[in-house]
Amino acid sequence: MVIKDAKALGAMLRKRRRDLGYTQAYISEVSGLSVSFISDVENGKGTAEFGRVLYLANLLGADIVFEARE
Repeated sequence: MVIKDAKALGAMLRKRRRDLGYTQAYISEVSGLSVSFISDVENGKGTAEFGRVLYLANLLGADIVFEARE
């Protein structure tokens, strides 16, 4: 999946979380991230701290891959 903005990344992370059967509350409990942060990320808030977004993606077993366009 090509991700071109924060909204697309948030949607991908929301789908992955739901596919795993996890609630935002559960992810918050195991990660230490707040439910409001997780919600902001999933709703495409562009100002979310990138390091924490990467941590969330990793926690959900999702890789973020950088590929240069030709």
